[in-house]
Amino acid sequence: MIELAPGLTHVPNYLDRAQQQAMVDDVRAVVRAAPLFVPTMPRTGKPFSVRMTNCGTLGWVSDRGGYRYQPHHPATGQPWSPIPSTVMRAWRDLAACAVEPEACLVNFYDREARMGLHRDADEQALDAPVISLSLGDDCLFRFGGLERNGPTKSIRLQSGDAVVIGGASRLCYHGVDRLYPGTSTLLAGEGRINLTLRRIAQTG
Repeated sequence: MIELAPGLTHVPNYLDRAQQQAMVDDVRAVVRAAPLFVPTMPRTGKPFSVRMTNCGTLGWVSDRGGYRYQPHHPATGQPWSPIPSTVMRAWRDLAACAVEPEACLVNFYDREARMGLHRDADEQALDAPVISLSLGDDCLFRFGGLERNGPTKSIRLQSGDAVVIGGASRLCYHGVDRLYPGTSTLLAGEGRINLTLRRIAQTG
């Protein structure tokens, strides 16, 4: 485990190849139940470059109505499917938290997708960490401090890596600047899947 900043930890090679493949199979089942959709920015209506879906009792969405968590898919109206056991094991192993996550965001990055600097601040449970899991092609992950315009650093994340965002870094700014297409053979084609586990309601 590599401490990038207080509370921000990189766990290289957290998942071995077999664990990654099992997780991908579970994600495919999630997507069959809750198809990928393209969120949009609240103010501008501009589409994100990533496609996404969710699993868990709540799912994160963004549209003209704002950023929020809701219990159903925005297009189908159906409840999200449960978080797979393969993914829940990562939370129980890495989160050091007595409560379980309510949401798991599934973001799919193609070679053109990016994620601008942002912080995960739509949750009440800021004492619980955010757990991020990478599957597929490498990406350049950028992270900073608690100010949007503060200095940042970057690391390359590979398939099977985990990142824990908690403690003093729970509200740090972070994002994905680019993908490195063709750096993994895990998925059928190019691309990266990012799973982000979050606790929403207050833990106390």
